[in-house]
Formats: sequence, C-alpha cells, structure tokens
Amino acid sequence: MDRLLWRQQERSQRILVLSSYSRSLTNFRLELLKSMVRAGHVVVAAGPEDDPDVKSDLSKIGVEFARIPMARASLSPVRDIATFFQIRRLIKKIRPDVVVPYTMKPIVYGGIAARSAGVPRRCFLVTGLGHVFSDASLRTLKGRWIKRLCVWLYRLAMAGAKAVFVYNDADRSDIIENSLVHDVSVIHRVAGSGVDVDHYAFAPAPFEKPVFLMVTRLIKDKGVFEYVEAARRLKQHLPNAEFQLLGPFDPNPGAISRLQVQEWIEEGVVDYLGETNDVRPFLAKCNIFVLPSYYREGIPRSILEAMAVGRAIITTDLPGCRDTIEPGENGYLVMPRSADSLFSAMSPLADRLRLAAEMGRRSRELACTRFDVHSINETLIDRMGLSNHDHASRKAAGACGREARQADAINQQLDATGRVISWRG
Repeated sequence: MDRLLWRQQERSQRILVLSSYSRSLTNFRLELLKSMVRAGHVVVAAGPEDDPDVKSDLSKIGVEFARIPMARASLSPVRDIATFFQIRRLIKKIRPDVVVPYTMKPIVYGGIAARSAGVPRRCFLVTGLGHVFSDASLRTLKGRWIKRLCVWLYRLAMAGAKAVFVYNDADRSDIIENSLVHDVSVIHRVAGSGVDVDHYAFAPAPFEKPVFLMVTRLIKDKGVFEYVEAARRLKQHLPNAEFQLLGPFDPNPGAISRLQVQEWIEEGVVDYLGETNDVRPFLAKCNIFVLPSYYREGIPRSILEAMAVGRAIITTDLPGCRDTIEPGENGYLVMPRSADSLFSAMSPLADRLRLAAEMGRRSRELACTRFDVHSINETLIDRMGLSNHDHASRKAAGACGREARQADAINQQLDATGRVISWRG
C-alpha cells in the first residue's frame, strides 16, 4: 500500500485554475475540477469573490479555493496591475505544475504571471475572445486601439502555451490571424464547456400557453432589448403569452439598469425572475428558450442547459450561438440586432407548441451526443497531459445510455487514498 501511495503522489501534479467569477467554478467547471481530482492531482481554484457556497462545494470534491481580487469590467490599469501581482504571488506560493485560466482577464494576467514565474505548462480555455474582437467594437477608433492592446497582451500570455482550447471556428481563426500563438498545433476545438445531461434532465414541455425564457447577464450585447421589443409585438397577437427574463445585473459598461427593467415590468411586457443558482425549475416551466446575443460568445452555456432539458432554441446566426442549432430541427437562427428577425422566429413557435416540443426533443439528442460534459472533459484532461489512466474517471451514465456514475464512492476513494492535499503546507 505504501508503494502504491508513493506512486500516486509521484504522478500527481499541482493544478491552478483561474476564473474571473468565483461562482463559475461550480456552475461551469465543477465536472472538470472533479475530473482533475479523480485523475490524482492536487487542485486549487481561484476567483475574485469570497463566496462561502463556492468554497463549500469545492471543498466537498477535494478542491481548495483561493481568492484573487479582480474587477471583471474595470479598465483601470492600476487595478489590472494589482491583479497581475496577486496572481503571481499565488503562483509563487503554491508552485503549480499546470495553470488553467479561462475568460479574458485570467487568461491575460494569469498567463503572463504564470509565464514569468516559470510554470512549465499553461493551458488556456478560450470561452470567447471577448467583446473587443466583435465587429461592433471595431467600428470606433477607441475599439480598434483596445483590440491592438488586447492582441499584444494575449500574445504575451499565450507564448509557449501547452494547449489553447477554443469553442468555435471564429475564435480559432482570430487566434491564428492575429498570431496570438506561434504554433497552431496547440489550438484544439472542443464543443464548449459541455453540459451534464444527467443533472439537466429532460423535462416535458408544457402546452397550456407559450412561455418564452431568456437566461443571461443583463447587458445590452446579449440582445435583451431585441427580446423585449419582439415580446412587445408578439404580446399584441397572443396576450396570454409569457416572456420571462432571468439573470443577474452586471457591472459591465453596457449593463442594463434596474430602472429600465422595472419599466418593462410595469409595462407588462416581461416578467423579471431575478437570478438563481439553479435554472432547472425555470427551464422546466418554459417551452421555448431565446438568446439573441451578439456578444462574442464561445458556446453559451445557457443554451446547452436549455437543450439538455429539451427546449426549442432561438438564437443568433453568429459564432458560438450558431454551433448549437440545426436550423428547423431544434430551433431557429436569427439576424443579430434585429427585433424583426427575432419576432419572425418566435411567432410560429408560439402558435405551434407541438412543433416546439419536437424541436426540444432534438435539442436533447444533440446535448447528449455532441455536448456531453464528460466526453469534453476527457478530451481536455488528455490534451493538458493530465490523464492518469489508473485514476481516470468512468464515463457518466444516465438518460443518454452511459454507465452510471458513483459520485459518493469516488469521493470516498479520494479520501481513502489521501488525494485531498492542502497546498498551504
């Protein structure tokens, strides 16, 4: 037994995962973090908010949380420099073998800090290159200068990367065209962050009346105004139709104000549902999911969750969003920034809820076959060089016909073999 434990410790690596929003670690990366721990590694996950629920959930799977101050929406050089040094201090303290940042600021400042600290492997999850790479941003002189700065920072961060994961072809093309990496062979496309199709189980769509749901951070580029305008028009023809909006207010400069949302509520055009840690009950009560985003998306997680539950999808014909749709099969694609196009797609489904239900079943099939989180994580772990086959997790089973996971048994095994190791010592 002692020899076995020594061999396990020899193969284990220290991994630091960097986020710009602490709750995303449990909302979007929990299964990936579990996979890393099950492969026998010591994992630290870092984020800016000292969220006790996040810390508790991470602790349960053997992952330690570290706080790094970071202002997601700030353009202040002073704050960003402070973020860089905070990350570098954390790296020096825990001495990771691998750093895995995702979203723009963790990639830029975490990548540069890890490189300067001599971390041997840096693996980047490009969940979307950000608004600065969108067509709208490049229309202004300020936007073009910001993009030049970001390109330079991305190059510094990604130089010598072990792996760069992208969610769509547009991001891959931009990385190559802007020479963000020297060796294009390190770029790997995966089908987004994936979705746990067991957790987001299929739920039959209701047929009593059309209920549209949009789940998003409340910023303009997500297409909220277009959604409200389309709802306003459709409400004239179908007064009993419901148009729901779910998601948090955001510090982004393009954020929608509470006053604006209150005006929509008083007008009776939308129902604002606030924000939640569990979107499943809301998805179960709707029959059509809408995300008319023209933000520079990777692959929107909210769409994947709606697909897994079995909902028809309406979204924009833009990179990331379009990757989730087989037009006419599981939903419709609409023109960005066009309330007219959105209205034209919402109207036929509002009148034909049986069709919406059929599209929802196709969405569920696609979620299981194309966007299953366990298959995606297996690819990530392998490309990062973190696969320890003796510890590799079995594929999850469930509604899609895979073998059933035994989460409690796995956690007990982790405890038994001493894999929950504190980096502080």
